[in-house]
Amino acid sequence: MPHIARNVGTIDAVMPAHAQVYLRLRDMVLYGDLMPGQPVTIQGLTERLSAGMTPVREAIRRLISQGALELQGNRRVSVPLLTAADIDEIIVAREWLDPYLTQQAMGNVTPADIAALTRLDRSLDGAIRQGDLRAYLHLNHQFHVSIYKLAQSPILTDLAEGLWLRFGPSMRVLCGRLGTQNLPDNHKQTLTAMQAGDAAAAAAAIAADVRQGMDQLRASLADQVARG
Repeated sequence: MPHIARNVGTIDAVMPAHAQVYLRLRDMVLYGDLMPGQPVTIQGLTERLSAGMTPVREAIRRLISQGALELQGNRRVSVPLLTAADIDEIIVAREWLDPYLTQQAMGNVTPADIAALTRLDRSLDGAIRQGDLRAYLHLNHQFHVSIYKLAQSPILTDLAEGLWLRFGPSMRVLCGRLGTQNLPDNHKQTLTAMQAGDAAAAAAAIAADVRQGMDQLRASLADQVARG
């Protein structure tokens, strides 16, 4: 049975350079270091990443294909701005994918896996108390992706992770507006259900977590549009 051996997406020193650059740029998108709608030059990214032009271009092409970046011309790229319709589609996808993957994970999860998830959640609590936005985003993502990996459904896991690249940057904006104290966390209910071996309850807790977070994101976007 699988165990959570390390943080998903951890950059390994033995990885090829292009893979390391992709993960670093992906994390910049995922955790909101690149703000939605704000153009950045390709040259600027090579400087921020301390990487050569070729691996940076390769990483950009890959992220464009995943819908995480868009080409602006003039050697500039940006993170796409989400629309209300985009969020509605993401909600539909996540409300099915996350609970399903959680149920699948329950067939493989071990006490060691639950202990690892509990440690992640405790670190997440610390980030909330400290108001550390990036740590909150990172640890929240790690919690969900760790469950995806336990599901042993690689195709669906890729789909679920791809959705995070779509909404992750906007979550950073939401965190900045609300503060970490007002962000959703139904992880403890999920962990309690996992410890009890109750797959349906674990899936329901994850579904509630997804819905609360995405509803907050949709409300934030509607408020932004109303303010012009």
